Amino acid sequence: MDRSVNPLPPLPAVRVFEAAARLGSFSRAAEELAMTQAAVSYQIKLLEDRAGQPLFRRLPRGVAPTAAGEALQRHASEALDLLRQGWADLRGGGEELVISTLTSFAAFILAPRLGQFQVAHPDITTRVDVNPRVADLLAGEATVAIRAGRGSWPGLAADLLIRGSYTPLITPALMEAYGPMEQPADLLRVPRVDAGDPAWALWFRAAGVAPPKPAEQHSLGTQMLEVQAALAGQGACLLTPAYARGLIASGALVQPFDLVTEDDISVWLVYPEARRDAPAIAAFRSWLLAEVADLAL
Repeated sequence: MDRSVNPLPPLPAVRVFEAAARLGSFSRAAEELAMTQAAVSYQIKLLEDRAGQPLFRRLPRGVAPTAAGEALQRHASEALDLLRQGWADLRGGGEELVISTLTSFAAFILAPRLGQFQVAHPDITTRVDVNPRVADLLAGEATVAIRAGRGSWPGLAADLLIRGSYTPLITPALMEAYGPMEQPADLLRVPRVDAGDPAWALWFRAAGVAPPKPAEQHSLGTQMLEVQAALAGQGACLLTPAYARGLIASGALVQPFDLVTEDDISVWLVYPEARRDAPAIAAFRSWLLAEVADLAL
């Protein structure tokens, strides 16, 4: 192939463009790259001149890629990622795997097991990023992500980890205080953590019980925090059974009824489709799918 027919854009300009597109700001890109903002603007203009079209839209605060800029950003992020990895390999360094994850999955599933992956793959450096903001995998903000959803994200491959489901759990002390728990309606006597969560109404309806009126109550936001409230004796909580295994086995919480309600929001491992076979992603994917295989899907 004659590479002179399609010459590469200047690498310094591509590096600046990728940072500005990812951060949405020329000034933040300048800070990250230890450059002046004028130098960043010059490199962007150089690349736009070569491209023959604008790559950014100027906003009141910051910038955003144009349609052409978005397309170039995906390729630039992948290319720079491969270049960084190739350079690390050349210098004898290992791969870095940045895992953007849901808080509850990190606490109940990932943290207790991740050490096993690190022992099996000492050449892969792992970093867990627990952040409510969804990481842009196509822009290289993380290598893989654990997301809740229906399994469809543009440009990303998705593997089902845990099917969306939940069941009430309660401490033995509350079980004794409000018992006996002989039928689902008996749970109406028990305080409920995040009682305003619509999932409670769905569970009661599935159990054939008229749900109570929605309660005005603060939402804790994650199953991990709801479990902590339940363990503190504040009430019964709803929890995904796969997350509850250790708590039930230890006797910390009790599942008073077998009924498990399902919804269409499940937990997925997602990663860029174009990087499916990248060594770190392939290794983590294989390991994680094996780890969750014995959990209730």
